[in-house]
Amino acid sequence: MSETHFGFDTVDDSAKAARVRGVFDSVAPKYDVMNDLMSLGLHRAWKAYTVAVANVRPGDKVLDLAGGTGDLARAFAGPAGEAGVVVHTDINEAMLRQGRDRLLDEGLVLPTVLCDAETLPFASGAFDLVSVAFGLRNMTHKDKALAEMARVLKTGGRLLVLEFSKVAAPLEKAYDWYSFKVLPRIGQLVAGDGASYRYLAESIRVHPDQATLKAMMKSAGFAHVDVHNLAAGVVALHVGIKC
Repeated sequence: MSETHFGFDTVDDSAKAARVRGVFDSVAPKYDVMNDLMSLGLHRAWKAYTVAVANVRPGDKVLDLAGGTGDLARAFAGPAGEAGVVVHTDINEAMLRQGRDRLLDEGLVLPTVLCDAETLPFASGAFDLVSVAFGLRNMTHKDKALAEMARVLKTGGRLLVLEFSKVAAPLEKAYDWYSFKVLPRIGQLVAGDGASYRYLAESIRVHPDQATLKAMMKSAGFAHVDVHNLAAGVVALHVGIKC
């Protein structure tokens, strides 16, 4: 029996998915509000940058993993156009429902699939672009998930991973204070759940740093990986090209 991280705790592999699901079941109703509060609205700029780097073109086939409330899927749908397709997915039903309903309210109908990134229900070479924003760190077997992302991409296709990462050293103490003292209190006040936001802060600390994730992506089948540090490394965008 193998073990993995759940924040700073160590749990059986088989238990992590259910515990992560519990976190996101709890935070789903206030997810967008909390994102704005936690990042002071910067998450919108980080996602906009990701969309710009993605440069989706008419007719592209795009898979958005851990798509949650649908920010990236919505942004990709316009440039993909009627000839393209954007598939909105998440492993968490509550999050996926929030995103689907939000997209429908805006008049946007996209394929919506409940699925695990470690066992994707799509054909090999089906997509031009795969994206995952703030979801990779919650996956139990990141290497397996990255390999699946490579599998479903066409040769020359790109993977964009937007994720919290290793902040620049001069900011570490202030960032830790905010993450472990302020963030759980905001979560308790706004979402009624401080514990889930403490887990989210812990999950960032045990996630691979920029160089480690780059190496993992190369091992998974990406010939070239660029790293874009945002906000002094609070967040990094990794862009991999499938060989």
